[in-house]
Amino acid sequence: MVLTKNGRLLFNSVPVSDGIVPGTLRYDESEIIDLDAAPLNGGALFKLLAVSADPFLTALMSPAYSESAFEHLTYKIGKPIVAYAVIVALRSEIPTVKPGDHFMNMFPLEEYFIIDCLPERTVPLPSDVGIPWSTYVGVCGMPGQTAYMGWKEYSKAKKGETAFVTTGAGPVGSFVIQMAKRDGLKVIASAGSDEKVELMKSFGADVAFNYKTANTLEILEREGGIDVFWDNVGGVTLDAALQASRSKARFLECGMMAAYGATDGPNAIIKNIWNIVGKSITMVGFLVWDLYEGHLDDFYTTVPKLVADGEIKYREDVTRGLGSLEDAMIGLFKGTNVGKAVGIVADE
Repeated sequence: MVLTKNGRLLFNSVPVSDGIVPGTLRYDESEIIDLDAAPLNGGALFKLLAVSADPFLTALMSPAYSESAFEHLTYKIGKPIVAYAVIVALRSEIPTVKPGDHFMNMFPLEEYFIIDCLPERTVPLPSDVGIPWSTYVGVCGMPGQTAYMGWKEYSKAKKGETAFVTTGAGPVGSFVIQMAKRDGLKVIASAGSDEKVELMKSFGADVAFNYKTANTLEILEREGGIDVFWDNVGGVTLDAALQASRSKARFLECGMMAAYGATDGPNAIIKNIWNIVGKSITMVGFLVWDLYEGHLDDFYTTVPKLVADGEIKYREDVTRGLGSLEDAMIGLFKGTNVGKAVGIVADE
């Protein structure tokens, strides 16, 4: 008998402002689990290793999502939240799962948990690539998938064009910068601190600026306009990109971080929306799992090796312990994190 405290990250209260605040989540260690004897009932016992802190998780805290396609993921008060995570099987009665197997998907944030079967879109992870498990919730996980697949599918990039990437120091934006440079584009990138400006330059951005201290539209127009816009923020930055776009530009709408919860003010009003027509702009919004069918195998054949070989760079902002994940998520909205925010729950 191996009785172990089973830490869980619970949804504690619905945030009343943008993002989350202290007390939105609660770390709880009241549950005890017997790792040797807990009945599996045909399922498997897993251990949580690494967790991703992502802006979109705040949407799952909203009651509005309870009647959407994301209903099965919407957080319930007093229950463990779900997030992208890497797990390892400890014991299994599932024929396709063996002890020691690693997987990535959205899982409940419990240090140990038993499930009947692996959810749809679960990715089995190789053990012989030589990269940390945390990369599979970052550059080799959902953020990397989003950048790689979205760029491949929608950018229609041509050598010599100019791309503008927002949140270029983050896990998606930094990968997009490198994808654009590999395709021969000039890259303009923005982020919210001088430290992040230097980081974007290290990823290959030709022009990097702090949007809090510089005028986005002035910079885009000074650089001659843009052909591809990778949008993670929406709001006034999207408006500036519409103004500075060239004819037949492609806008890849990946996120609307500045507009989350905005009902009035500059981030809720797009003045230059007519330019979609006037400049023949192609604008597409997408969810990464919609691209799995055509790109997932290519992603896992290509990207982990590029990361292992140092051809794709990444940076992680690491916190340790499941109870620290709330602070990491708060940092996303304050802009204090530098690199992909990940939580290391256990080394193995």
